[in-house]
Amino acid sequence: MSTRLSATEAAKALIDELKARHGNLMFHQSGGCCEGSAPMCLQEGEFLLGTSDVKVGEVHDVSFYMNKTQFEYWQHTHLTLDVIVGHGGMFSLEQATGKHFLIRSRLFTDEELQDLEPVEQCGR
Repeated sequence: MSTRLSATEAAKALIDELKARHGNLMFHQSGGCCEGSAPMCLQEGEFLLGTSDVKVGEVHDVSFYMNKTQFEYWQHTHLTLDVIVGHGGMFSLEQATGKHFLIRSRLFTDEELQDLEPVEQCGR
């Protein structure tokens, strides 16, 4: 089965650092006005998920959610979580580290599209 998500070694290291400080984590990418399309890293359960969200998968043992409307734009792409130096969104846990998460993407191959892991509908 083809996965929808992966993470660079830099992203995995930052996730490990944040897990040590904050416990279980989650990612949410909204495409909204505050954080744009940057993935927000939050303590698990800090962001209330609703029927407008889907679980895209897991990245380095952390659940990754996305707004359904945003997912419609990204559904044909493999997402790679990466880290760059600089300050990103003020709501994301990595803000205090001087680094921030971002998504790099590429289109799925025809073969990958035939065997993609499904997304899960969130609901309340």
